[in-house]
Amino acid sequence: MNKRSRFTIILVVLAICFAFLLPSINWYARTPKDEQNLALSSLEKIKDYTVVKAKEDKDEIVKIAKANPDAVLDSSYAYLEKAAKKNYKKLAKAYKDAGKAAPEMPKVMTVSAILDSFSGYNAENELLGVIESKYRDQILSAKKRYESSVKLGLDLSGGMNIIVRADLDAALAAQSKEDKVADVAQFKREAMAQAIETLTGRIDKFGLTSPVVRQQGEDRIYIEIPGAADSESVNTIIMGKGILNFRLVDDAATNAFNAYYNSNPAGTFNSDGKLIDSSIIPEDCEVMGLYQKDDYGLDERIGYLCVKKEIALDGKHVKSAMVTANQTNNQPEVNFVLDSEGSDIFADFTGAHIGERLAIVSDDKIKSAATIRTKIGGGQVSLSGGFSIEEAQNIQKVLQTAWLEVPLEVESQQVVGASLGEAAIKQGIKALSWGLIAVLAFMLIYYQGAGFNAVIAQILNMYIMFSVLSAFNLTLTLSSIAGMILTVGMSVDANVIIFERIKEELRNGKSRAAAIAAGFDNAFWAIMDSNITTFIAAAFLSKLGTGSIQGFAVSLAIGVCSSVFTALVVSRLMFDFNTDVVGHEKVSIGWGVK
Repeated sequence: MNKRSRFTIILVVLAICFAFLLPSINWYARTPKDEQNLALSSLEKIKDYTVVKAKEDKDEIVKIAKANPDAVLDSSYAYLEKAAKKNYKKLAKAYKDAGKAAPEMPKVMTVSAILDSFSGYNAENELLGVIESKYRDQILSAKKRYESSVKLGLDLSGGMNIIVRADLDAALAAQSKEDKVADVAQFKREAMAQAIETLTGRIDKFGLTSPVVRQQGEDRIYIEIPGAADSESVNTIIMGKGILNFRLVDDAATNAFNAYYNSNPAGTFNSDGKLIDSSIIPEDCEVMGLYQKDDYGLDERIGYLCVKKEIALDGKHVKSAMVTANQTNNQPEVNFVLDSEGSDIFADFTGAHIGERLAIVSDDKIKSAATIRTKIGGGQVSLSGGFSIEEAQNIQKVLQTAWLEVPLEVESQQVVGASLGEAAIKQGIKALSWGLIAVLAFMLIYYQGAGFNAVIAQILNMYIMFSVLSAFNLTLTLSSIAGMILTVGMSVDANVIIFERIKEELRNGKSRAAAIAAGFDNAFWAIMDSNITTFIAAAFLSKLGTGSIQGFAVSLAIGVCSSVFTALVVSRLMFDFNTDVVGHEKVSIGWGVK
């Protein structure tokens, strides 16, 4: 491989690594601490913050307008000026369509001009929406940067880790009572995937920060919750079970309730969310909220429905669900399959209630209410009603949780204090820094000029390692730092082998260029053999180990690959550059060697 090819490869690798590392740089170096804390909080807390901030900013803008209508807002409100210009353009189009002379857009966007652009009966809410979206986008963007960056493990950041065992055999036995499972392995995979998704949603719903929930082995679920978390509430969340069922909507009772609620909103429910006066609805009904996903991905109540207490169909009869497109209008619809018993129940029920609405209830929340058009038999059910693709996917997830009853058991639980995390970070960085400094100092003193090549290669080695950690969203733990420290010592081994080979060739009387070429060629397989065996060991540890062992193995495997690249490609290019471009005839590679 010639110098130009090696140089091109190095530039491409460095550029790719920078792209990998950029999210971590943006998160740790360019995201303010307050914004980090907000991004790491739950979606509910983010929403509460943005709503409050939007109202504060709106009140401040109105206050400025009252004091000086011709005032110009500072650059932090540039997004409002942009929104105001869009509003004026829409207004001009509306006037033009109506055949009227359109008002001119103000040349200077004063605070009064901005407020005037938000016109109509809903002007205040539109203004609040623009301000809120600015804060929301800013914090959710920071949250995405965190998700794409290197994360600190619990031993560095503090928090709680939990290992949960999923009883897949019990889930399989329960399902087999309803219908024989054709593919046991596939059933278990789907059961684990759904259990993980359900746990993730439940944990984040209770205000816990950025949980890590992943499968460990065949039937274990590993959960990390950074920051402070109450162990009792976490256990309650994990052991809880979602309830899904289908219930008939009582439209007459719903209309009566909504009329009562609109006239008396403060006196309808008590602090526990129960009806103060239960006589306003029939005895065989209960009131539940109708929810849809908002811009934050949270369940947002958009109204109330009165549903029958009697369950029309239990969710355990749902075998599978999927989102498809209607062949007539290409609109998303949700199709699900019932078992034989559920098929009979559903056929009888839908045949008796054609024209009425059927609600899908999950965890005491109504996720959808569709009108029964005809008797539905055969166990193949299709839900349609102008759903967006997101709404259809949400309903699919709700239906999928119904047919997987996986008993969960907490096997272990460990709380790590934040003070330990801070001390661990300082100790890890100190050990890594001193280890790196000591190794590089030795290489410079013992190998002189060639040692400088090893220093550059070692720095690039650490750069590549962190880039790969960031690319795969891996978690940095104390054991990972230990793997890096070991890599620092091992990676110079390749340089030592090369340098000693070059010294042998120089002692045999070869020129600089010939000695370097022979040194790298003769050292190649010795370097590859040692690093391949280390990589194999690290791969097995990564595959078979768990927790800290796995973190150590992953960082070691990454370090082995990057150190081979820097030793054989980067170091060789620097030697050749000094030979062919700079014109050096001698090699500075140790005491007594010329």
